[in-house]
Order: sequence, then C-alpha cells, then structure tokens
Amino acid sequence: MIRQNQRFLTQIYVMADLLCALLTFLTAFWLKFKSGYLPHQPTLPFKTYLMWATVYSLAAVLIGFYARFYAPRRRKSLSYEAMKIIQVQGLSFLGLLSLFYIVKEVHISREFLALFLTENIICLCIYRFSVKLILSRARRRGYNRRYILILGAGSVGRSFHDSIGQNPGMGYSVIGYLDDFITEHDHEHRTQKPILGKIEDLDAVLTRHTVDEVIIALPLKAYKKYAYIIDKCERFGVKTLIIPDFFDVLPARPFFDNFAGIPLINVRDVPLDELSNQILKRMFDIVFSLLTIALTSPVMLVAYLGIKLTSPGPVIFKQERVGLDRRTFRMYKFRSMHMYDQSVADMQWTVENDPRRTRFGAFLRKTSIDELPQFFNVLAGHMSVVGPRPERPYFVEQFKEEIPKYMVKHHIRPGITGWAQTNGLRGDTSIKDRIVHDLFYIENWTFFFDIRIIVRTVTKGLLNKNAY
Repeated sequence: MIRQNQRFLTQIYVMADLLCALLTFLTAFWLKFKSGYLPHQPTLPFKTYLMWATVYSLAAVLIGFYARFYAPRRRKSLSYEAMKIIQVQGLSFLGLLSLFYIVKEVHISREFLALFLTENIICLCIYRFSVKLILSRARRRGYNRRYILILGAGSVGRSFHDSIGQNPGMGYSVIGYLDDFITEHDHEHRTQKPILGKIEDLDAVLTRHTVDEVIIALPLKAYKKYAYIIDKCERFGVKTLIIPDFFDVLPARPFFDNFAGIPLINVRDVPLDELSNQILKRMFDIVFSLLTIALTSPVMLVAYLGIKLTSPGPVIFKQERVGLDRRTFRMYKFRSMHMYDQSVADMQWTVENDPRRTRFGAFLRKTSIDELPQFFNVLAGHMSVVGPRPERPYFVEQFKEEIPKYMVKHHIRPGITGWAQTNGLRGDTSIKDRIVHDLFYIENWTFFFDIRIIVRTVTKGLLNKNAY
C-alpha cells in the first residue's frame, strides 16, 4: 500500500513539516516572551511573528521541493538526511533575512529567530530520523517492501544480490534472475534466488510477478539488448537501473556530467571541486588555525625553548612535500631529530626507536606537538586542517608506480590530520590501507565529516603508538 502511494507520502511529509514549524514557532515565542527565562516584551504583535513564521515555513517547503528534500529517501543515510535538513532550513532562513532587509523589518527579535531556527532543525531531525527508523524496522519484518528483478546472473548480479541481503532495512527483496546462460549459472545460485528464465522472458515475468525495479547487471557485450529491456520495463511502468559492467573501477558515488549534450560519467567526483565547498572548508581552516595557534602558543613556546636547550640547530624543520595538484611546498615541523644531511631525510623512512631522534624530540613526536607549526602551512594555503597526509617527492614517485590510485590524494589539499590517521594508520603502517581511507574521505567529504575527524584526532590521535 505504502510503496504505491509516494505522492500521498510526500503530502504527509509536507504537512508534518508545516506542523513541526508551527509547534516550534509557538515554543520559541513562549520561551522568548512568555516563559520568563528570557524576559523581554515583544515590540511586535503575535500576529506579525506568526505571519513571518508562515512565510518562512512555506519557503522551506518550496525550497525543499527544489532541493529534492521530498524525494524518496529509502536509499539515503541519516547523515544525508541531516545535511538536507540543514541546507533547506539554512536557505529558507537566509531568504527570510533578505525579506526583512527589503521591507525594513528591524524590530523583530533576533533571539526569537535564533530559537525558532534551532528548534525547527532539531524537531525536523528527530521526527525524520524516527520515521526512518520505524520504516526500517517495518521493512525488516517484511512490510513496505520493493521487489527487484535482476537481469544477469553473473558475478555482477550476484554481488548486487549479496549487497541487498546485507541491508535489510532498506526494504528491497530480490524475486530472482533472468539470464540467457541458465545452465552455466544455475549451479551458482543454490543459496540465492532462482533463475526465472531468459532475457526474452522479461515480458512474461513482469506480467506474472510484482516487480518494482529491474536491475540490469549484464556484461558489455549484451549492450544491444538494453533498448529492448528498457522499452519492456517502461511499458509495464517498472523502473530500470543499470549496473555498469565496469562498476569496480568507479567510485562509490559516480557523478554524471553533461558535455555538449552528451552524458558523461565522471570517474572521480570530488565534492571539494565545488566552489561552495572549497570556500566553506577554507574559511573553517583559517578560523580553526587562528584559534589553535592562539590556544597552543604557550605549548609552542615551551617546545621552542626545549629544542633550543637540548640540541643545536634550528627550531623549525622544513621539508619539501607534495600537495594540491602535485605541486610541492615546504612543510613546517618542530625539529625532533639531530642535525644531519637533508638528502637523507628526504629519502629515509622514520622507524621505531629511530637513532636520529633527540630525547626531547621523541616526546614531541609522541604527543604530536611537533605538528603544531603546520597550522601556519594551513594559513598560507599549502595545507588544510583535515586531508590526506602529504608525502616527500621521493616516496611519491615510488608509491605512484606501486600503489593503484595513489596520486588521487593530490586532488585536494593535504591535511594535518586525516581519516587514515584517526584509524591508526600513522608512522610505519600500510600505505595501501592509507590510500583506501584517503580515497574514502575524498569521495565522501562533508563539513561534518571534517568535524568528526578533528574530534577523533583530539580524543584518540594525539597520543599514538605509531607516531615515531
């Protein structure tokens, strides 16, 4: 019943969002003007506040439709839902402030607006998450399911079947396969769904079974059959999705672009290629670096004095590293080793109990204090607070030939900390594992992912057994 009435569900979501906005408006108005917690008499009547709250709520619904906030969410994660809520509410709030400026509405309470926005976001998150969890539990029990037919019983089709089975909360059920090579694949499906026939039997299977989506998992050599399959599915009103035979070389979330009217698959979609994301990350880097430098200046002063008093030579160690777009820069660190030939440092890996370290330098490296000068690299634009760790040119030339996709890490600015480092991949650890984590970060970047990594760095990563 539910899966056949998406439009009705969308209407329910819109009404629920408007009801949520009304409740948060009344709560914010009571807290600001009636509760006594924030003593203040309204300079505008209640009906004026109600009017502006209504304008804001209707704008949020319109922007929500434009931002696909009311599109089906079955495949989306909770973090994606939260980002959409913040995006829609933030744009609506900016629109409301613009209207205030145009009509010269200067007497409305700023505290009320802040309360209203904050409560609305919290309320939306709670009820949307609750609905998602309730639907997930219902789907696990067999309700609100969508039925899938897989065309292609080879390795691609079987992999997709296994992935569906690992995510029962999404509410998808595979009814079976269609494949022209039944005898070759039939013995491989004793523990999976049956092969219901050949591709030419699609018409009969769609007539006989309830099918919501058809997944084409055929090899490239079967490309000529795609037009027939899609035509048949559209005649039955069934959605068609295609798994490329080369899906294993694509990122987790490939991006479709358009060039001169021709659709293209962007093999490596990087969220930080978008200007808005670049500006957000850069602004955060500058503010966070300034605050960190201010707060840790006493620590850096102690480190400066400790290095001066315990070993001869400069306090700051500068080393060439490869950064954004494969360009080199000088990375700063507090010197933690005795003075020696720079060419040796550029081509030698640091190991446990490295004899080149000073006693005070070992402490700096163990506590990650030696990394603090890199915040000046961030201010200069060479680095970011969060990103893949930069490497020396000598090792970059070596790794790019030995490790697949190693050079992809240079699509974004390198970082002081990163997803790999917060998962224990520091020091003399697997480069291949680091790249796997770096690629995941690059393809799945969000502002809140950066915050998560910073929190994990502070709580887990400052003292690390691999930091030598």
